Amino acid sequence: MAGRAVHEALAGLELVDHHCHGVVTGPLDRPGFEALLTEGDAWPGFSTFDTPVGVAVRRHCAPLLGLDPHAPADVYLARRAALGPREVNRRFLRAARTGVFCVDTGFAPHHVTTPAELATAATPAVAAVAAVAREGVRPEAAIAQETVRPEAAVAYEVVRLEAVAEAVAARGVDADGYADAFRAAALDAVRRAGVVAVKSVAAYRTGFDLDPARPPDTDVTRAARRWLADGGRLADPVLTRHLLWTAVDLGLPLQLHTGFGDNDIRLHRVDPTHLTDWLHLTAGTIPVLLLHCWPYQRQAAYLAAVFEQVYLDVGLTLHHVGPVRARAVLEEALEITPFRKLLHSSDAYGVSEFYWLGALAFRRGLGDLLQDRVDAGELGLPDALRLARGAGADNARRVYRLPDGH
Repeated sequence: MAGRAVHEALAGLELVDHHCHGVVTGPLDRPGFEALLTEGDAWPGFSTFDTPVGVAVRRHCAPLLGLDPHAPADVYLARRAALGPREVNRRFLRAARTGVFCVDTGFAPHHVTTPAELATAATPAVAAVAAVAREGVRPEAAIAQETVRPEAAVAYEVVRLEAVAEAVAARGVDADGYADAFRAAALDAVRRAGVVAVKSVAAYRTGFDLDPARPPDTDVTRAARRWLADGGRLADPVLTRHLLWTAVDLGLPLQLHTGFGDNDIRLHRVDPTHLTDWLHLTAGTIPVLLLHCWPYQRQAAYLAAVFEQVYLDVGLTLHHVGPVRARAVLEEALEITPFRKLLHSSDAYGVSEFYWLGALAFRRGLGDLLQDRVDAGELGLPDALRLARGAGADNARRVYRLPDGH
C-alpha cells in the first residue's frame, strides 16, 4: 500500500499563506454568498453552487459546519447563518492550520477583517488536523479536540501600490509633483510596522505587454496630467511602468497577479512571459512573486526556472478547481519549477471557506504528487518532506524574511 508520510507531514505543517485577503465579518444572504464564490458576475437563473468551487464547498466545507458532505445549498446557508459569521470564520480559519498570513489590504469592497483580526480568528489551531485530512473522519470531531498552539497566528501586510497611487491623486496633487508624491507615499506605506511586500494589479489595469524600460520623468508627468484630469482608476501604461519601477526602488518583494481573475482581465495580456524583458532589466534587484498563474502555470514555471528572482504560486486556482484537480495544476507548475520557488497562497477573500479549501487542496495535491514519486523510487522520502515544508512554509519565510516560528 502506498505510504502516507508526506500527507501526514503536510497535514501537521502550519502553512504560510503568502497572499490573501480579509473575510467578511457580517452576515451574508444567498446572493451575497454566491457572488463571493465566483470571479465573474452573478447570472440570473444560475447558481454558483453549480460550479467546481460551489460543489467543493458543499463537499468539503459542510462537515466543518456539522453537516453531511454534499448538504443542499439552502441547508448549508441556513446552518452558516445560524452559527454566525464569527463562528464560521473561526472554524474554517483554524481548520486551515495557517500560522502566517501575508494580507493584501488594498482590496475591500466589503467590510472585512483586518490582518490582526484575521490572525486572531485563526488562533488556536485544530490539533487534530491530521485526522481531518483523512477520508472518513468527520472534521467536527477534530474541532472538538482543539487546543491552543504555543504561538498565535500572525499576520503581515502587503501594500497594494495602485491603492497608494489613487490615494495620492485623491488627496490632490499636480502632474509635475505626482512622481515624487507617489514615491514618498509608497515609501511611507512600506515603512509601516508589519509590511513585508508590495503588490501590483497591473494585470487588471493594463496587462503585461508594456514597454519594459523605466519611463522618463517627462513621460510620467504627461501621463499623470491625463490621468488626474480624467480621474478614475490608475490604468495608464506609462504610470503602471512607473509604479513597477518604483516597486523595484522600494526593495521589498513584489507580488504580481497573473492569469485567472475577474472579467476586468484580458487573459491573453496577462501571460507572465510578457514580463520577460522587464525581468531581464530588473535582474539582481527584488524577488518577483507570480500569483495564481492559471492557465499560465507552465509559463510561470519557465520564468521561475530561468530567472533567479522569480517565484510562483497556484493559489486562487486551487480552491476554484477543488481538491479533485489540485494535483493536476500543481504537477504542471512543478514540471520545471525549482522546488524552492513554489509557495502556498489561498488568495482567499470574503468567505473563510476559501482558506480551508485552499489549504486542503494544496496539502492533498502536493502530498499526492510527492508521495507517488517517493513510492515510485523517483524521490527520497527525506527530500520529499523537505520539499513539502519548503512549499508550505519555508520558501515564503525566506523570500519575505519572516522570523523562524513566524
